[in-house]
Amino acid sequence: MANDGGRKQFWKRSGSKVPGSLKKPGSKPPTTPVKLKKVSTFQEFESNTSDAWDLGDDDDELLAMAAENLNTDVVMETANKVIQNHSRLQEQHKLQEEQLQEDKPVPFSELPSVVYGDNRLVKSVSESHASSSAESVRENSSMQRSQSFPHAPTDPLEGEVADHNTSATPALTEREAFRLDKFKQLLAGPNTNLDELRKLSWSGIPKQVRPITWKLLSGYLPANVDRREGTLQRKRKEYFAFIEQYYDSRNDESHQDTYRQIHIDIPRMNPESLRLQPKVTEIFERILFIWAIRHPASGYVQGINDLVTPFFVVFVCEYIEEEVENFDVSSLPEEVLQNIEADSYWCMSKLLDGIQDNYTFAQPGIQKKVKMLEELVSRIDEQVHRHLDQHEVKYLQFAFRWMNNLLMREVPLRCTIRLWDTYQSEPEGFSHFHLYVCAAFLVRWRKEILEERDFQELLIFLQNLPTMHWGNEDISVLLAEAYRLKFAFADAPNHYKK
Repeated sequence: MANDGGRKQFWKRSGSKVPGSLKKPGSKPPTTPVKLKKVSTFQEFESNTSDAWDLGDDDDELLAMAAENLNTDVVMETANKVIQNHSRLQEQHKLQEEQLQEDKPVPFSELPSVVYGDNRLVKSVSESHASSSAESVRENSSMQRSQSFPHAPTDPLEGEVADHNTSATPALTEREAFRLDKFKQLLAGPNTNLDELRKLSWSGIPKQVRPITWKLLSGYLPANVDRREGTLQRKRKEYFAFIEQYYDSRNDESHQDTYRQIHIDIPRMNPESLRLQPKVTEIFERILFIWAIRHPASGYVQGINDLVTPFFVVFVCEYIEEEVENFDVSSLPEEVLQNIEADSYWCMSKLLDGIQDNYTFAQPGIQKKVKMLEELVSRIDEQVHRHLDQHEVKYLQFAFRWMNNLLMREVPLRCTIRLWDTYQSEPEGFSHFHLYVCAAFLVRWRKEILEERDFQELLIFLQNLPTMHWGNEDISVLLAEAYRLKFAFADAPNHYKK
């Protein structure tokens, strides 16, 4: 892999500052030329937006790398393996499908390898995501991914196109059972080592232990096992005391706008099967209204409703074996529903505590992050950045929702849940690491972006990205690219944290 000197070829080292470097007094930040006829204020944009919204020790060594301050060369090399394997396997899948259509099978050894080009920091992997048509290819893909970092386990609960995050548990492979056992051992101790839990969770959390793991990683539950039950009882009681104290005030004139906006947004939530259930609607209304009342600095903002859904779905799965999308939530005992509601509220609150400036007046946190994304992409892929600028596409027009909803409207729920495994494992995952995920996400579509030659078509594509069939492998590659980007800027982290 390239050394520090070689890395300079990836970045523009001209008179302009590298993102994150300290500015000299009187210096001006780099600006992007724009055509005045398309410039609009944030308020104008906001008013016109209707919807903002192989078992062994190797595993331990690889997972431990996620929390270490690694040498950049090592990080770039290991993260690159994921993308290289992915690109080569996509080409193998594509060629194999073509041969099957022609009824001319090709020996696996004759399939060509795709060499990852070193002329770019981020390599596009936007080739067609053809599904594997032979079990041997699937097994080979699984084995190769297991040798790369960052990598997500080939968990059948997470890795298939179908939403296995919300489906009944299939039989576990030996590897999956081993990983699950590692989680259970770690969680069973008298005091859970949260650093070790984060390292293990970075590559994905098995469905069976995801509820308890999320509660621990979010800071909702204490590491001490003996204190957990008491904490749950106290926090759940506290939440329903808020309900008793505040919920009737939703009918007050001063709170009508808040309650009305919540009513408008809940029907937009996914999956559709949940939003059509009156019991779910009722629970979401209470969670969102109470949060808004207790956080007057921001109040309720469009998009916060989406942030409840992953917690709610994960915590429902703690009590059922069926698919959530086919399950009548109201059939659960009332006490269970109350536990799910309170736990969802507190975990969502913990998340929002770290990104609350995204939802205060004029949402300055989002505006700042969108600007950071623009500057970051201009360094990573100048051609994509210049293409968007030449066609007068502003980052705010598509990336506002990426920041506001944490990509929940861009990828399926199963992918969001897997993504949040890593976000909760990564230091400042939602507030800081998400920026690099968004940058990797944009460059992921560079081929398609550069093919579009019209403002309207470009914007339509960016607002409706074809991720419907995304699964575990796609998220693994996305996270690998984001991880590599993060360490490429390791010498200047403060710029992108502010």
